[in-house]
Amino acid sequence: MPDSADMGQFATLVDIIARLRAPDGCPWDRKQTHQSLREYVLEECYEVLDALDENDPVKLKGELGDLMLQILLQAQIAQEAGEFEIRDVLTGINNKLIYRHPHVFSNVIVNSAEEVSHNWEQLKQKERGDNTSILASVPKNMPSLAYSQEIQGRVARVGFDWKNDDGVIDKLVEEVKEFKETQSPEQQAEEFGDLMFTLANIARRMHIDLETTLREANNKFYRRFTIMEELCRQRRLKFADLSFDEQNSLWDEAKRLNQLK
Repeated sequence: MPDSADMGQFATLVDIIARLRAPDGCPWDRKQTHQSLREYVLEECYEVLDALDENDPVKLKGELGDLMLQILLQAQIAQEAGEFEIRDVLTGINNKLIYRHPHVFSNVIVNSAEEVSHNWEQLKQKERGDNTSILASVPKNMPSLAYSQEIQGRVARVGFDWKNDDGVIDKLVEEVKEFKETQSPEQQAEEFGDLMFTLANIARRMHIDLETTLREANNKFYRRFTIMEELCRQRRLKFADLSFDEQNSLWDEAKRLNQLK
């Protein structure tokens, strides 16, 4: 067992993970691979987001630890396979941060966060090489809305963007018109995708994170609907038996009650 005085040390966690993966360690940890842990990495990322959405620092502290566990498990598996070690991960990110912040660690002068973002993209392009698309490094398994905002943000940083909000709003009106004029389910699906893509662009320009905003809207709907269910239980009503007008009336009541909380 590590000494209690060492429990706040990064090296202690590295040693614990190595012990869990040792021949006489934990059977579950020993059987894991890079691929088998993929779902857990994603799950922990979402739990970190939940803690951030709830503005709960205690929960965030725990979830960051769980996410760090996944990172160190991946690094330990890589070390055992002779691929890389955790020190290589740290060396890589330290070098990257210094290289991409020449305005902090060198003599480059910037005057705004926007200029920093532009320089960052130029430095990343140098790393990728001239023959590689600036979109190539965006993970394609990102949630679709987040992916849409990310690729639009990438091209905007090299100048491919509307000059003002009016242009993209006009584009939204155009996409709505095209959606209304569709003649087949296939056309509807395609035009609806274009519509969502344009909405994502509007959100990006207004500095609205679509994933966060939609999660908040989902949570708001969840809260209101569960209030409706509770009202039905209190009144011994079956929600499915109510008319649409009665359900809407109940929705308005739940909305008022939710605002009072």
